[in-house]
Amino acid sequence: MRLPRPRSLAGQLFAMQVLLVALVVAGCALFTYVSDRRQARTAAERQVTAAALAIAAAPTVREAISAPDPTGTLQPYAENVRREADLTFVTIMSPDGIRYTHPTPDRIGERFLGHRAEALRGRTFSETYRGTLGVSVRVVTPVKEGDRVTGLVSAGIDVAAISERLRHQVLLLLLMAAAALLLGGTGTYVINRRLRRHTHGMNATELALVHDYHEAALHAVREGLLMLDGRRAVALLNDGARELLGLPPGAYVGRPVAELGLPRGLTGALLASEPRVDEVHLTEERVLVVNTSPVSGGQRSGTVVTLRDHTELRALMGELDAERSFGKALRAQAHEAANRLHTVVSLVELGRPAEAVEFATSELELAQALTDRMTGAVGEPVLAALLLGRTAYAHEHGVELVLSEESGLDDGLLPASLPPRDLVTILGNLVDNAVEAAQGTPGARVTVTARTERTPEGDELLLRVTDNGPGLDPAHLEDAFRDGWSTKAAAPGAHGLGLALVRQAAGRAGGTVAARRGADGGAEFTVRLPLALSAGGTR
Repeated sequence: MRLPRPRSLAGQLFAMQVLLVALVVAGCALFTYVSDRRQARTAAERQVTAAALAIAAAPTVREAISAPDPTGTLQPYAENVRREADLTFVTIMSPDGIRYTHPTPDRIGERFLGHRAEALRGRTFSETYRGTLGVSVRVVTPVKEGDRVTGLVSAGIDVAAISERLRHQVLLLLLMAAAALLLGGTGTYVINRRLRRHTHGMNATELALVHDYHEAALHAVREGLLMLDGRRAVALLNDGARELLGLPPGAYVGRPVAELGLPRGLTGALLASEPRVDEVHLTEERVLVVNTSPVSGGQRSGTVVTLRDHTELRALMGELDAERSFGKALRAQAHEAANRLHTVVSLVELGRPAEAVEFATSELELAQALTDRMTGAVGEPVLAALLLGRTAYAHEHGVELVLSEESGLDDGLLPASLPPRDLVTILGNLVDNAVEAAQGTPGARVTVTARTERTPEGDELLLRVTDNGPGLDPAHLEDAFRDGWSTKAAAPGAHGLGLALVRQAAGRAGGTVAARRGADGGAEFTVRLPLALSAGGTR
């Protein structure tokens, strides 16, 4: 047997609110009824008290009580007052309780039914009593001549008459309560119908389950997710985004994104109103691909930001570029070797073996001299391979790549905490930028220096790349290291990330990068990396 599905949250709230409104309206109606009943009784007592006191104080009544035939004078007078004051009865009697007047003339001369002791002592009092006309609210007051009580006056209103007056008020009260209940129920229905749309008809258990899944998914996904509200403050930040942005643990919801201490370019992308698609930005330690999408809703708009980590991919791409350059160099050398081999074979076929041997020996000595120069000065295999590959790359672009005479780096000097891929990133980008800058310059030349230096703070690895190209504007030396800056910014696909990646890699190794105008008028970039690293990348 399938159990019925629990009511939705909106349905439960609707039922609860309707019940609450009904209870409030019923409570107010009951309170008003009791209050009106009490007020109606009080008003009736005031009415009959005023009438009885007025009658007892009338000179006509005091004189008629002492006359031989009180009824003849007082009966018409009492009936006239009773009709004018809308009372049930007005009874004027002797101190002994013998009626002089009564709405029913047959009751005249009979004894008054009710209490008289308080009135005989000179005080006015009220009571509810069942008399000849039924249950009534009555007042009894004395008629005095000086200090002597000469008669009594009783005026009253039937309780049924009071109930009749109250019945009209209750009917009006019920109509108002029904209108209030209808209005409250309609308003509650409209609000809960809107709530039902927002909650998609789910009940409280389902909403709690969705929330739990939502929280679990946000914290489980490795991709960074950042949501900003209309004021560009953080509305949501998952663990992946906090890690990718390098933010310490803490509460960030409600903080403006401009106060997170992010790089200027990344902050600008997050604050932009237009969408950003696959933009690459650098933090101190990572390369991030950023996508932003505005969200419109209500009076304010927000932004959804996704962050992907491309740090490892960029490093691998750098290594791949180095391998490709080395492969191109090998292909170029193979092509040159084939040409030289064909020349040697042709000389042999022409019967000139001595010249063939001389030509082959000279070419081998030249190639070997270049290799020996590179490997002799730079014993580190990664740097040596990179420089050999970049030498062929530069040669293909009409640029001479030279290793300075002061270069010298033995194998095994680099610490294990300095990854080879960071060296490839640093030196590869500097050499590529220098080759591109020197290309087309007469006598294009790039000079690379790789050596160790002893400083008061310890041994350092110095990497310096100098070109004789047009150089950098001194005003833009610092901007050159900002991601997105490039002298080819107008060119399609020019992202200007090379020098920014150099600074990032050097920073991870606890080093520094400096730029200035070289002696030949070109640009000179110097990277200093400590060879003794402690935890955290500092000396």
